[in-house]
Amino acid sequence: MAVVPSQQLRGAILNALRFSLLLRDGACGHNPKMAQKRDDKQSDESASPPRRNRPEAVSRETMATAASAFVRAGFRDPTLVLRWDEIVGPEVARLARPLKLTEGASGGILTLKAEPAASLFLQHETRPLTERINAYLGRPAVAKLRFVQGPLERSTRPRPLRFKSATLPPGDPALAYEGPTGVKDALLALAKARRRTTTD
Repeated sequence: MAVVPSQQLRGAILNALRFSLLLRDGACGHNPKMAQKRDDKQSDESASPPRRNRPEAVSRETMATAASAFVRAGFRDPTLVLRWDEIVGPEVARLARPLKLTEGASGGILTLKAEPAASLFLQHETRPLTERINAYLGRPAVAKLRFVQGPLERSTRPRPLRFKSATLPPGDPALAYEGPTGVKDALLALAKARRRTTTD
């Protein structure tokens, strides 16, 4: 089963963090300073940076781990994966995701994971898709598209909130305002927005 680069990235980051925590805590059962002579130990400590007893930024390890996950999938430039929705449009992005980019003698082959029902449709759209991808990248990086069928993970975008329409009580100060109509309309809209409640 092919793994989506975002899944690879997530797994690689978690593994790197677990490993670094094990090494830091000495939980792996081996402490390299245990078997050293006193002189070796002192020279080793002077070479290592001082410990500050506070957590380090995760971004130090994350960038290297993310870059290696993208390179393993063939994406030297991760913008193809990260900006996929902008490159091919929302309709195609909903149906297919890039998995792997391999370089061949006749050009690059981009492997896409597509919904089973959509892969036939996307095969007919191969030429426009490769033109869009190459135009975005600024070079002829993709010569051929290969499709692998499988269900895609749905993005977990939050649903937009829906509000019940609000009515203003008769004594609201926004109703009593007597000034320019544009300002009065803005005050009424603000007063209604304050009173709106969300629906589930």
